Amino acid sequence: MDLASRLLLLLEVAELGSFAKVSEHRNVNRSAISKQISKLEEELGIHLLNRTTRSLSLTAAGKEMTNQAKHLRELLNNSKRLAQNYHNEPRGELKISSSTLFGRQYVQQAILKFQQLYPDIRIELLLEDRVVDIVGEGFDIGFRIGEPKASNLISKQIARNRLLIVAAPSFIEKYGLPTTVPKLEALPAVVYSTQGLIIDKIKYQDINREEAFIQLNIAYKVNEVEMLINTALAGNMLTVTTAQMIENEILEGKLTPIMTHIDLTDYGTFYAVYPHRDSPLKTRLFMDVLKDIVGDKTPIWESRIPGFEKMYGNSK
Repeated sequence: MDLASRLLLLLEVAELGSFAKVSEHRNVNRSAISKQISKLEEELGIHLLNRTTRSLSLTAAGKEMTNQAKHLRELLNNSKRLAQNYHNEPRGELKISSSTLFGRQYVQQAILKFQQLYPDIRIELLLEDRVVDIVGEGFDIGFRIGEPKASNLISKQIARNRLLIVAAPSFIEKYGLPTTVPKLEALPAVVYSTQGLIIDKIKYQDINREEAFIQLNIAYKVNEVEMLINTALAGNMLTVTTAQMIENEILEGKLTPIMTHIDLTDYGTFYAVYPHRDSPLKTRLFMDVLKDIVGDKTPIWESRIPGFEKMYGNSK
């Protein structure tokens, strides 16, 4: 490993916070990471890290070196990107991150189609619902819900993702079809919940076009979004879901949209995010493949909900 590689390794240690995390990320032995950092300190003749049994921190010199390493990483990434733009055919590696469910449903489809078209491209896919550091972790492109706040990223809208309220026919038979918000709020619901987040209030516009909220009557909390649909199918609870999560449940009559007259606020929009406006050819081509699968103006998931364009205020 040369000096540049060791500097980049130091930067990775600083960003991930421990040798153990770098070891896991790179799939190499932890002691090998420590050894390379020690060699870097010896080569530079300065102390870079304060190490204890429980934590590590950068020295003043270490902070300066990581700043230099950031410039080095940016220079190397720009050099690779510029070189790729001179190729007539995409090549190399394409590193992608995505939110979990969207990745399983659509990014995976796009990857399989992309590999058929461009077999020389090697692809790595990371499915995580955390906000991935696209630049710091070396991703070419990421897919996430909501426009990114980071000013150093370029974003491109992929598809909208609207809300709907669904229940099984057996649930409607048991409880009746709710026609008002208070009646809806009285019915048992399954909601998404994870550490520090619970989605039990749904924003909508009332008859006066003012912002209001539906307070769901929580009967069950779960931290896997797929379980919302599965639970609603069982017929004991209703759920609020996104159109993207609907497969053929409505077409097959297993779920029914309810309270379709109310004006629900959109849940969010899927965006592609990437580091540079003049992105490499491989990145642009992959986005084209994904857009072809998802749909250009109307996302494919809305086609599985008959009449959805007139539901929940979508026609306004």
